[in-house]
Order: sequence, then structure tokens, then C-alpha cells
Amino acid sequence: MKGFKLTILNDILSPQDLKSLSRTDLDNLAGELRSRILETVSKNGGHLASNLGIVETTLAIHLVFDDPDDQIVFDVGHQCYAHKLLTGRQQQFNTLRQWQGISGFTNRNECDAFGAGHSGTSVSAALGLAMANQLDGKQHYVVAVVGDGSFTNGMIYEALNNCNKKNLRLIIILNDNEMSISENVGGLSNYLSKIRNSQNYFNLKHHTQSVLHRIPLVGEGLIKGTRKFKKQIKKRVVAENFFEHLGLDYLGPVDGGDLKKLESVLSEAKSKQNCCLVHVHTVKGKGYQHAEEHPERYHSSGPFDLSKGIEAKPSGDTFSAVFGKIMVAAANTDASICAITAAMTGGTGLDKFSQAHPQRFYDVGIAEEHAVTFAAGLSANGKTPVCAIYSTFVQRVYDQLIHDAAIQKLPLIMALDRCGLVPGDGITHQGIYDCSYLCSIPGIKIYSPETYDEMKMSFATCFENKSLAVIRYPKGAEKKYDRSGFIKLKGLSYQDFFNQDVNRAAHQTVKPEIVMVTYGRITENAYDAIALLRATYSIRLIKLVKVYPLDLSEMLPLLQQPELVYILEEGVKSGGIGEKLAAAIAQDEQINPGKLRIRAIENPLMEQGDLTSLYDCCGFLPGQIATEIAKIVEKKTA
Repeated sequence: MKGFKLTILNDILSPQDLKSLSRTDLDNLAGELRSRILETVSKNGGHLASNLGIVETTLAIHLVFDDPDDQIVFDVGHQCYAHKLLTGRQQQFNTLRQWQGISGFTNRNECDAFGAGHSGTSVSAALGLAMANQLDGKQHYVVAVVGDGSFTNGMIYEALNNCNKKNLRLIIILNDNEMSISENVGGLSNYLSKIRNSQNYFNLKHHTQSVLHRIPLVGEGLIKGTRKFKKQIKKRVVAENFFEHLGLDYLGPVDGGDLKKLESVLSEAKSKQNCCLVHVHTVKGKGYQHAEEHPERYHSSGPFDLSKGIEAKPSGDTFSAVFGKIMVAAANTDASICAITAAMTGGTGLDKFSQAHPQRFYDVGIAEEHAVTFAAGLSANGKTPVCAIYSTFVQRVYDQLIHDAAIQKLPLIMALDRCGLVPGDGITHQGIYDCSYLCSIPGIKIYSPETYDEMKMSFATCFENKSLAVIRYPKGAEKKYDRSGFIKLKGLSYQDFFNQDVNRAAHQTVKPEIVMVTYGRITENAYDAIALLRATYSIRLIKLVKVYPLDLSEMLPLLQQPELVYILEEGVKSGGIGEKLAAAIAQDEQINPGKLRIRAIENPLMEQGDLTSLYDCCGFLPGQIATEIAKIVEKKTA
């Protein structure tokens, strides 16, 4: 990408500025867009490969349509960076995915027609926008841009089944880069591969039309006269495809790197009376050799050196990697164990399992609902399924967990990755809701290990007990601090921190003034807050591993009438573990704490940012925790 100066992009303040550019300027602008995307993502992290591949397609969309009157809806949002740069956000683009910066996904609070973050929503949303326009008598178009990976999501087909409306100004662009987050799977991937082979017919058709258009006087008549003949050729060369059977017009496949041809095809799509699907074939990572050669590494990346690219993943442990090792070891001795994921083989750490036990590994594509009911079916016939899904996407499977697993009392283990606050991806990807809504499922058990050892013990317990269980853990590695003082009990551990005025021999009889209860990654913040308080107060720290149902027989005796019970939770407050513990404490007359305070996430619509900024916003930094506790206790004793 060397050699590009942003001489053209700097003058693009809105999509209307594209209309006056020459063909040469447009080609150069495509290079500038890639250069800016690469520069920003290499510093901030983000979704790179798909965004590099769709640059020309995005330019063509804005040349043919009139945003914002014509509305553009991006599925997931993994491919919207060029769109952001062309719609007045280039001055803020360096803040991409940063605290108080612009989102890495589409966002109505900026200037996008519809927000996104999860897969499969675009066609439904676009259909709604188009129908609303039709009801209002507006002649505007709505364009949905959907990656081929999203076509493994069932919601897409529910929407397509409702798109067979006449005179509906809806155009669907299938961005086919032959790759989802992990490798594309399933029958549709094979089907799209077959459709790509029909590209010769499509190219011939457009070449013929171009030649006939240039014939004076009779060109248009010849084009009309060839339509019937063209249809006969198409029937022989290309069978009617799946989309046409649904009542959609179909155009393509078209080369997603050929801007002129893209403009022509999108203009043709506008002339159709039916909803039209335009099949565009793009190259993931286009223009950056490292990303073209290893697109899976550049789907979503952290900051990296542009000159070197992203190197192979380091061998250091993370919760995801340890989960993968646990699964391989368990499956080596238990032939019933199966692993299921939804297009996140590498992200969930199951790549090693997929190699060690390929017959018992199932990547079902971006189809979380199917994944859970499929797992329930495996369980019903005696298997031990472990379903690994990111916390944010488990929101989609609440019905399946109740209807297909809990009601039938089927053993099923849910491995929830990326739990807690998630930096970078922001509001659509926060893993902060799961404890709140999963607790309502009958018979469920929820574990939230803070260390790798606790994670191993949690899985061992779940494999042995064979029930509906959830094991939740954050992205990244376990925190490193001194845990040697923790006393382990069933489902929890605790440590006492007494101030210097208390004789060590008296520790057994002295009641702590403050009891802090927490779980998961944020335990380190509680530990560090205690370091700021222990010179003044006697404090007991209780760390839960099994967070639901609460083992009150172990926990309540540890509370011992303190002046303050302080519950720290990296999750939403409403319906969370803190509220459930507070209710249990209120019903036990022996505890009777002077005060009880829950510090959890009260405004769960958390935008993107680094973890420290997110913690600061929630009052989770050690200094904030210590200050709040000191104020509460001082008010009590005053």
C-alpha cells in the first residue's frame, strides 16, 4: 500500500462528492481507502480482511445510489469501514473502536440506517425499511450488504422468504468472499461455489449488452430482441438458482474488484420490478499480501506492525486455549464428548480439538440456535455435548436452552467465552448479560472461574454431574497476583485481610468489618482495592466459582454481621448474581449487615473502549472501589 497519499479521500465529505470523480480518480480512491483502513486497523485493531475486500463494491453502491435518501444496511458490520470513510466520518476514523470514538460496526447514533453487530439481521431490517418507504410513497432504495458467512444464519432465510413483493425497492448484495470467520461450512457454501462457475455466462451477457448499446439507432431494439434468446441460453447454461425460486431476481456473480462492471450491474438491479439479489465475488484481504495469504488471521485483529503483519499466535495460555486443552484431554478418555461451535473454531480454542477428534467436532456456521438444539439432540442419544459460544451470541439461544434442554432435563455444557466487559467491539458484543438471564432457566448451574485451575475443576465437575451447566470466562489470560492466602471451600474461596491493630492470634475470633463478595476476572480489582483499605479496616474477600445456584450453606456463615457487605459484579445489576445474593442475605436474620451495596453495571449499553476506560465508567477501578467502601463505612460509624 506504499505510495498512496490521501489526496482524493481528504476531499470526500459525503457520497455526493464521488459523482464528479473521473475513472482514474475512483481507482486511486480505492487505493486510498485501503491505505487508510490498513493504517487505522494496524493501530487500533479491528475487522480488516473483509473490509479490504469490499472497497470497490462500497464505492459502486455510493455511485449508483444516493445515501442517505437511499439507505444502506450492512450485515454484522464487519465490512462497513469504507462506508464510514465515504459518509463524513474520515476525520474521526482514527478513533475507530476507541473510547468515545466511532464504532467498529454500523451505528444509528452516527449516521447509519441501521445498527448491527450480530449476524443475519440485515435483510429483515432492510425489508422493514423498504416496506416503510413503500407505505409512505417514497421512491428510495434500500440496499442490504450481506457476507456469505451470514447465509449460514437462519434469520436470513426467514427474511428472504418474505422478500417476494412486487415493486419493492430492495436490493440485496451478497458479498461472497468464500470465507466466514472460520472456514465456511455447510451446503450453502458448496452451492455458492457452483454458482461462481456460472460467471462466464454473466460476463458474456454484459459484454454483449455493452457492444449492442454502442450501435447507433438500432442498439436498444437489438437488446430487446435478444432477451428471449438470452433466456433460452441461460436455461441451457445456468439452471434457475435458489434465489430465483424464492421469487427474487438474481444478477451475478460479478467481480467485486471491477468498479465499472459493479456500477453497471447495480444500475441494472435498480431497474428490476422484483427484489433483486446481486452476487458479488470479492477477495478477502485484497491489497495487503499478508491478509490475502492468511485471511483468517485478519478477520479480527489487534494492533500489529504493517510491515511484518500478524505473526502466528503465541503459545502462551489464555482461557480459550486452556478450554481447548481441557476438551482434548477429556475427549481422549471419554468417547461421548462432542464439541460444537458456531463459526468460532479458532476464537473459542477448539482448533486443536477439531484436529484431534474431527469426527466429534461440529462447526455449524453462524447458527447458534441450531447449535444448541443440535447439542440437545446429541445429549438425548447419550453423548456429552459441549457448546462453545461467545457470551454475546448466547443471547440468541435462550429459547433453545429452556425448550430443548432444560424442560427435557438433558445434560448439556455451555462454554461461554468473552464474558464480562469487552473492549473494542463495544455495545453489541458486551458479555455482561448472561448471568442475569441464564439464572432464570430451571435446573441450570453456572460457574465463573477466575483461574485456569478453577476452570479445570469446573469442567471436571460438569462432566461428572451431567446436568445443564454453564462455564463462563473472559477473553485473555488469567490475572497474576498472590492467591496463596485463599481458603478453598465448595464452590468458593475466601481470604481475610486484618488491619495492623489486630493480633494474629485473635484472627479466629475477630469479625471482619467489611465483607466483599465477587467472582471472575474482576476479583483482582477487589484484591487491589483491599490493599488500599487494609491498613484501616478488617476485610474478608469471598470469591465465588459456582455463582448459581448460590451455595448458601458455605457462604452465609462467612458473613458474620459485618458493617458492610459489598458485592462487586462485572455484569448487569438487574437480575444479576449480586441481587440474588442480596435477597438471600435479607432473608437470613443472623447476618444482618449494617449496610449492603452492589457495585455492578447499571447502564449496560456500554460503548467500545479499552478495558481500563470501561472499568472507570462503571466504577470498577481499585481506587474507585476503595473510595466508595470507605465513604459507606464512615457514614455508618459517624
